[in-house]
Amino acid sequence: MDKFFWSDPPGMTAFPVARPGYPVIFAAAFATVVFAVIGFAGFAIAGLVITGCICCFFRDPDRVIPSKPGAVVSPADGKVVLSELVENNPFLEGKCRKISIFMSVFNVHVNRTPYEGRITGIQYFPGKFFTANLDKASEKNEKNAIFLETGDGKKICFVQIAGLVARRIICRIQEGDILERGQRFGMICFGSRLDVYLPADMNPEISLGDKVVGGTSILGYLE
Repeated sequence: MDKFFWSDPPGMTAFPVARPGYPVIFAAAFATVVFAVIGFAGFAIAGLVITGCICCFFRDPDRVIPSKPGAVVSPADGKVVLSELVENNPFLEGKCRKISIFMSVFNVHVNRTPYEGRITGIQYFPGKFFTANLDKASEKNEKNAIFLETGDGKKICFVQIAGLVARRIICRIQEGDILERGQRFGMICFGSRLDVYLPADMNPEISLGDKVVGGTSILGYLE
């Protein structure tokens, strides 16, 4: 039987919501109440629907993390739009395995660490806002690159990339932090992409078009 663990303490509510969503949810709920009080029933109903959609977008479900040795977990919910060996990239030296995950507005947008280790650097890159499922989004879009070193010295980089609608990248970790596999570290608001750069000898377990779940789905294994 496969074993799992909690990388973050489980929440105390039935419908956990990510903290960055609180101001947006409260604003939408307040506007809904105002419309209801002044008798604008149509606007109140629309506000109620919008508030529900915002709550759904900012949902932050607890996840159990697979504890298989060497397992690299998906850092995000979404669809695998790229999985290939690349000879050169701006983040890691030499050949590596690049896996890209596209998050639509319907996916959970909380991001999780793909592997346990120490954060050796975080670098922000300003850029454009092309649709995140396009390959050029990796190069052209606004992004935040996080560099991690595993306990046995392997280098991993995972990159939060803004999309056409996404205009806010949130990263709550700092250089020097020690993170568990599958631990929450941030989120991207309203549709986006996350690229993972892994050692070239990593054995992938996913295929193009696969749907993955952040913290739970295994992308592959490190040697």
